[in-house]
Amino acid sequence: MYVEDPVPLAAIFPLPFRALFLVALGVLGWATNLHGLQLLGIDGPGLLELQASSIQLPLRSPSSGGHPSARSFYMPLYRIFVGYTSWCFVAWFLFRAVTQSDATLADVFRYVPAVCVLGVVTALVCPYDILHKRERDWFFSTAARCLFPASDRPVYFSDVVFADVLTSFAKVLGDMWLSLCMLLPGGSLLQPPSQDGWYQWILPSLMSLPYLIRLRQCLIEYNSPTNSSRRPLFNAIKYASSFPVIFLSAAQRIVISDLVQTHGDSVTQQGWHGEHPLFRLWLISCIINSLYSFWWDLTNDWGLCLLTRSSTNSREDQTLSLLDATRRRGASYPYGLRSVLLYPLSAYPMVIFLNFILRMTWSIKLSSHLYSQSHGSVLIFWLEIAEVLRRWVWVFLRIEWETVRRGKDKAGPAENGIPSDDIELFDAHNKGEALIHGHSHAIVR
Repeated sequence: MYVEDPVPLAAIFPLPFRALFLVALGVLGWATNLHGLQLLGIDGPGLLELQASSIQLPLRSPSSGGHPSARSFYMPLYRIFVGYTSWCFVAWFLFRAVTQSDATLADVFRYVPAVCVLGVVTALVCPYDILHKRERDWFFSTAARCLFPASDRPVYFSDVVFADVLTSFAKVLGDMWLSLCMLLPGGSLLQPPSQDGWYQWILPSLMSLPYLIRLRQCLIEYNSPTNSSRRPLFNAIKYASSFPVIFLSAAQRIVISDLVQTHGDSVTQQGWHGEHPLFRLWLISCIINSLYSFWWDLTNDWGLCLLTRSSTNSREDQTLSLLDATRRRGASYPYGLRSVLLYPLSAYPMVIFLNFILRMTWSIKLSSHLYSQSHGSVLIFWLEIAEVLRRWVWVFLRIEWETVRRGKDKAGPAENGIPSDDIELFDAHNKGEALIHGHSHAIVR
């Protein structure tokens, strides 16, 4: 029995609209990160040093002694999200109305997504003091510091988080390049442009840019005169391990070319070519990068001890051990976590499990040779959404650990209706004696 081919995703939701949607999801995620941290009693903007890294912050909170409030950061982001999403939705709705999911009309009306993209770019680079210019200036200044960092200046914590978030949008950067090729004369929304010759290396180069930025930041931290740890170097190795995954995937064209000569054109429809040595090398690179990144997330970015030896002598662990000795006198904490938890205990096992699953698929998502067909595009799009959500959760735990490590949680207990106590802690990792203002619910008993 004849079965009608399903409508391709490119005709329903073309790649330019998918890229714009993921950017909108990222804006919403960052706004809810800052908002959620405030609700949880953590000074996100203060810890991220947004005041120091911003060009200007005209919005002030009288109750904070002249310092910008978290609301002055996340409310403009919500408004940007609403305006940006409305513009893109109207354009997509118009495209769907005129094409009626007819693949033959997709290229006829591809000027609709082109106008939508042009409007977004125009609003982003607008030089006038409209359309949230403060936030746009912050974005450009942060991007400039990440792209052209000064080796003799410290790296802002906000720049570190920004670059880490950008790694989750590595595939989106590649999508933007492909979208540009699709929207230019001679392009097509129904299939990605052919990447022959040296053009085939543009896509992996763009996807590797966020990892290169983060690698550069780690090397600056390692070479800093005030640094005495090898941790930034090991962190740099983590980002360097992403390059083989990306470029070996791009080299799969060599695999396909060799197999076409022996098996015919049918192999071009396949994504997995396990018998080829180059493919096996790519697969090993994926496993190494995924496992190393997962271990780093838990151990260093989140400060959890699930994958560490109990005899570790890191300064952060010494700090928390001192807190245990002075505050709890022999009390224990859940296996694999840490003594100070600012979030509900039940959230951590779920987050660890989801992070492992998505980390193991993230390296594969960076491999462009696996989604040349329509069904592959659908799978990769869902993986991109999942990665944005994973990074959203990652930001919460990354900032939580930085709060605990620095001992600078300034949230007042009156905001949450929770009684507080002052815990004096000598932090050997910092300059001297620090004072942690913690919540009674933040200590796991």
